[in-house]
Amino acid sequence: MTLDGVNSAFDPALLSRIEDAGLNASAPPQQLWLDGWLVRFSPGKAKRARCVNAVAAGHLPIDDRLRACEAVFAEAGLPMIVRITPFTLPQELDALLDSQGLHRFDDTRVMALAHLPASAIEAVLPAGAEVHSIGLEAFAQRVGGLRGSPLSQRQAHGQRLQNSPVPFHAFELHVESELVACGQFAIEGALVGLYDVFTAPNARGRGYAGALCRHLLQLAHTRGANHAYLQVEGDNHAARAVYRRLGFADAYAYHYRTRDPSAA
Repeated sequence: MTLDGVNSAFDPALLSRIEDAGLNASAPPQQLWLDGWLVRFSPGKAKRARCVNAVAAGHLPIDDRLRACEAVFAEAGLPMIVRITPFTLPQELDALLDSQGLHRFDDTRVMALAHLPASAIEAVLPAGAEVHSIGLEAFAQRVGGLRGSPLSQRQAHGQRLQNSPVPFHAFELHVESELVACGQFAIEGALVGLYDVFTAPNARGRGYAGALCRHLLQLAHTRGANHAYLQVEGDNHAARAVYRRLGFADAYAYHYRTRDPSAA
């Protein structure tokens, strides 16, 4: 199998599994299938949980499906967002949306680590640092507070984590009892996905995110994970540099389209 827009250094079958795992891990309660398209309409911050994922070619004309999707989002009080990946079907969907004036935004990279040898992810915490597990609802509130997310988005995030078909495990990194970073992972089979890795603004540039990620990868490896993935905005160069130092590489990219400029 060959796909445009993917890193040929990775096994395409692994990347397809990663795309499936990412969809599973971001599943909100508010979703439905519409002629081969997975329509998600959660009010939370994560766009993966409030967008159209065109994962099958379907049978209805594309314009009919788009109108039906727009009706779903209008009922939910949300702007319609369409996620475009190398796996999107039909393949001409992105060009069609562009011709219809849908704005492209949030170029995102899926980064992957093909193998998780224990020697490559030896976790060494900074002096005075401790990692603590935290409940999912508490984590949603914590990371949402660090991001400045409104209460409604934090509540939606917590609901999605509690109801996820893939179990999440959340953690905080403290140095001298001060919260400096947080993050979580979801394991599906041999795949582990890192999610919501965030460093407190006053603690950035000190290597805390990398230390926490190494700890999470090592822990996931002991639980059977052999491959890792994560998703990061394309222009977040600082975060991408951290992940490259951990061995991650760009695997493929995706972006979103919408009619509503405010959705971007």
